[in-house]
Amino acid sequence: MLHTPGVPSPCEPKVGDLIEIFRPVYQHWAMYVGNGYVIHLAPRSEVAGAGSSSVMSVMNNLALVKKERLSDVVGNDAYKVNNLWDYKYKPRHINLILKEAHSLVGQTLPYSIVSSNCEHFVTDLRYGKPTSRQVGHGHIVVSFLGEECHERR
Repeated sequence: MLHTPGVPSPCEPKVGDLIEIFRPVYQHWAMYVGNGYVIHLAPRSEVAGAGSSSVMSVMNNLALVKKERLSDVVGNDAYKVNNLWDYKYKPRHINLILKEAHSLVGQTLPYSIVSSNCEHFVTDLRYGKPTSRQVGHGHIVVSFLGEECHERR
């Protein structure tokens, strides 16, 4: 079920849940870590809530691990809890997930739309397996601004 900002949600995220955020052209992913916060992999120039990157940050192939309020990351976009691989992979223990996620906050990591994007980041935290549904199906697009992103399915 999609959640629209400003509308009460019947399904609030639980610690360790994957959050799929529907940007106008692509999906951004974050991990819910409690108390209204998420941890996510964002291109270094991303402005909270904007969900986009500059040409330079994508060309540098770098991203920053951030801990921010879910409401700030979502902005005006819809989102949903989407633990998309629970049917196939067993989620790791929540304490391990949180320890690893928090240890990465503030670090600059390699970024690749094919192998190290925001979806890979959160699925690796939850399942121990970096996976991207869209990359796996070849749904990659490059926008007119030079941003690398996922096509919405």
